[in-house]
Amino acid sequence: MAKSEFIDQLASAMEQLGFTSDVPLDIAIAGGQVYEIEGTGTKWSPKKGTRKYNNDAFIVIRKVTPVISSNA
Repeated sequence: MAKSEFIDQLASAMEQLGFTSDVPLDIAIAGGQVYEIEGTGTKWSPKKGTRKYNNDAFIVIRKVTPVISSNA
């Protein structure tokens, strides 16, 4: 798929969901891990803080809206 075709499909989907240019967005990558154990920097023992993504990692795009609690 060409980059421009992908961008067009993404823009169309976001429009259908009501995302507009005036709505702040939060974009995150999910489906990964950060190594928290000290390592030597090899494939089997990466340095602490190394971020790796799984093959099924995904991108989350969400509208930033304030959380309003219900009143009793």
